[in-house]
Amino acid sequence: MKGLLAIFIRSNVAENTCYIRPRVSDLSANELLKILSILPRFLSLLLLCLTACSSITPTSEPNPRSVQTAKLFKPQKFQRFQLEYLLFLPQDYQATSGQRWPLILFLHGSGERGTNVWQVATHGPPKHVTEHPDFPFIVVSPQCPEGQVWSNETLLALLDEITRQYAVDPGRIYLTGLSMGGYGTWNLGLAYPEKFAAIAPICGGGELITVMLSSRDKAEALKTLGIWAFHGAKDPVVPLEESQRMKDALEKVGVQEVKLTVYPDAGHNSWTEAYNDPQLYQWLMKYERKARN
Repeated sequence: MKGLLAIFIRSNVAENTCYIRPRVSDLSANELLKILSILPRFLSLLLLCLTACSSITPTSEPNPRSVQTAKLFKPQKFQRFQLEYLLFLPQDYQATSGQRWPLILFLHGSGERGTNVWQVATHGPPKHVTEHPDFPFIVVSPQCPEGQVWSNETLLALLDEITRQYAVDPGRIYLTGLSMGGYGTWNLGLAYPEKFAAIAPICGGGELITVMLSSRDKAEALKTLGIWAFHGAKDPVVPLEESQRMKDALEKVGVQEVKLTVYPDAGHNSWTEAYNDPQLYQWLMKYERKARN
């Protein structure tokens, strides 16, 4: 099953202008007296208008002792992006039944980028469901365009679209990916731990700054995020140390469950063994985000 997500965002900047348009005419003495009587109120309104017009000036005051100047940049946003993705729905899925289903968001590796979305089913959960049609998860497998890497903004937009359109349990959303998708899983999962119940990055790596920032800004969500990483001991593409340092950093900031499985004889392809193991999917189902009151 194939779907297409297209989002178009445009922001326009409107310009507010304040002006006064005088009217000139010949006035009699009585008319002049009337105008003079309302002149104080007119001047008050004029002052208010001028004050409003001046509000569009920058808020930062000049600092005469600085060699720098404070500036404000307000860009016009013009974004257009689209993703093709494979969608798997469980055999018993019925949108009107009231049942909510767990969801796996799968991120493929660099070799599956392009325009043929069916290449995404080469590895991982989208391959697994073709062999196990009774798989009890909704599976969403987007395709990254050629020459690009995974974008958090785009993936979150896709995830929001899917949760609106399908009977997804928002407390049981899981994230996994391999190689480039392993990097994407670390990046997205640690930057937005509140979005996922658990993540499973395979032969990838992440940024320690993401761990540090999330441990400060989203400490509760990060510490309760289930994390199970996988890596081959003989990986010549992404060294095992990439996964190990992420595990160490997460343990240091108090993540409650983070584990790393190392396959001693595996090279870069540690994903086949990981995704063929039923324990992975059983482990995912242990985790659930409770709805906030």
